[in-house]
Amino acid sequence: MEADKKNAFLDEKSIETINKMLKDMKYGSITIILQDGKIVQIDKTEKHRL
Repeated sequence: MEADKKNAFLDEKSIETINKMLKDMKYGSITIILQDGKIVQIDKTEKHRL
């Protein structure tokens, strides 16, 4: 039950967005910004290696 409360901010839309970002990225990072336990912003920094 306690684990459910910790993951309550992961709604279906956020999961889909993060999954899409991960599929499209080869190198980089994804930062999830929370406010009051809810996702308010997702940043993607992608690196292109030559």
